[in-house]
Amino acid sequence: MEMEKLVSLCKRRGFLFQSSEIYGGLNGFWDYGPLGVELKRNVKDAWWRDMVTAHDDMSVLPGAPTEYEMTGLDCTIIMHPQVWKCSGHFDLFVDKMVDCRESKKRYRWDHVVGAWVTGAKKQHGADAVKAEVERVFVTVMDSENPLPQIETRALKYFGLRAKDASKIEMESKTAVLSSFDSFEAVVGPDATTTGTLTDPRDFNLMFPTTIGALGGEDDRAFLRPETAQGIFVNFRNVVDSTRVKIPFGVAQVGKSFRNEITPRNFTFRSREFEQMEIEFFCHPDSSQKWYAFWRDRRMQWYKKLGLSGERLILREHHQDELSHYSTGTADIEYAFPFLPAGEYGELEGIAHRGDFDLRSHMEGKLDEKSNPLAVQLNEHGKPKYRGSGKDLTYRDEVTNERYTPHVIEPSAGADRATLAFLCEAYREDSAPDDKGNMQTRTLLSLHPRIAPIKAAVFPLVKKDGMPEAAKEIYLALKQKFNVFYDEKGAVGRRYRRQDEAGTPYCITVDGESLSDKTVTIRDRDSLEQVRVKMDDVVAEIESRINA
Repeated sequence: MEMEKLVSLCKRRGFLFQSSEIYGGLNGFWDYGPLGVELKRNVKDAWWRDMVTAHDDMSVLPGAPTEYEMTGLDCTIIMHPQVWKCSGHFDLFVDKMVDCRESKKRYRWDHVVGAWVTGAKKQHGADAVKAEVERVFVTVMDSENPLPQIETRALKYFGLRAKDASKIEMESKTAVLSSFDSFEAVVGPDATTTGTLTDPRDFNLMFPTTIGALGGEDDRAFLRPETAQGIFVNFRNVVDSTRVKIPFGVAQVGKSFRNEITPRNFTFRSREFEQMEIEFFCHPDSSQKWYAFWRDRRMQWYKKLGLSGERLILREHHQDELSHYSTGTADIEYAFPFLPAGEYGELEGIAHRGDFDLRSHMEGKLDEKSNPLAVQLNEHGKPKYRGSGKDLTYRDEVTNERYTPHVIEPSAGADRATLAFLCEAYREDSAPDDKGNMQTRTLLSLHPRIAPIKAAVFPLVKKDGMPEAAKEIYLALKQKFNVFYDEKGAVGRRYRRQDEAGTPYCITVDGESLSDKTVTIRDRDSLEQVRVKMDDVVAEIESRINA
């Protein structure tokens, strides 16, 4: 599937728009249109229903542990600055960036890719002398197929035209800028000469903001880069205000913000995004068992809603990939169409975080082996970042054992999940039009649970009582589902409009309906049409959606 086709459909049918588009757009920010907001809401609702409300439905994962509880929170986007200092984000939540002295642009250095090119600059004029052969590393921003772009940039550097491509020799193997120690022979992504890139430096990804009217350093705060910390700092509140006992999980869905240097690939890497996170608190002795449970449970969820086959994988992190506090992390990854063949992008991470977070918010530091913040002291030799000093341990009322719980964190991106479901669902096939001629149709084969519109209701023609009967069915369905009524145009065109919107079922009222009180239900994927009694339509659609 070509990504350009999906992006075009998303704009045309109202799934996604560029933020502030009439002013030229704002890179890294996206607006969900009428269909997109329904799709994303359905994804979040399915997640909450399956992970929180119906968490103890063990039929979905036979043999898994059953004794645990789930609850939820909705925390603020702006929190006390000390939260981000004790969590490590203030010092460690950084990307490396490079600046170009010529173009005045900034790039994330591990997203700049290039290839070595050998050639000689074209000379002009009667006094031109033969140019020396140069070998330079020509770069572009990372993309699905960078080599053609690199060649275009190389020709421009050497002052050649496309017809002169044989005059340069370009290596087919690409490399990322982050593998280089020196940039002297590097041509920046928007530069015309070599050696214009600065040395890489840290760039904090948190968005700063100001609380209050004075705007001084003491009023500085940040938009949260993740939803997890709100759960950790409320651990004691949840335990004291509810009857939950360990093991239990706390779920949250909410917006997060990261000042990405180079947002790209549609909604995959954005500066404003929505997360679906669980912090699952358990006894240290059983934490490995729960890590395996959540890793498998979350993989199964994506498969159940339509992501399957070779495009979806579960990848355990190697030891050198793990965070300093983690004893295990697995990523659920999807082969998005904008990635090179054989590469996968992260949908969700399931991390065994140990007791790092709760202990950090209690003490502000751990031992040097597990927390780099421990070695950071102020001018008085005291820990630079102090914890809250509050007791975030847990006491088992049965055994009287007191301990700091371990945490398993399944952290999913609502926007990335929505994008993956769209990519998986997009397809083109052939279907007959109103005259029986086969034509190419575009459809989104979304799972009925997450489809923006569950059913569309059509009168075959606008007369003979068909619109009135169709509207009765529409109003009955609308009490339970998001449905659509359409009486404009040929019925074949109406079918195709709903196919593009991902609507799984179309209900048509025709001349026969008025005599025998039945309607036709058309299945989007199979094109199968069956007759169903009018009185049974709501129950039939409900059973199909929940199947």
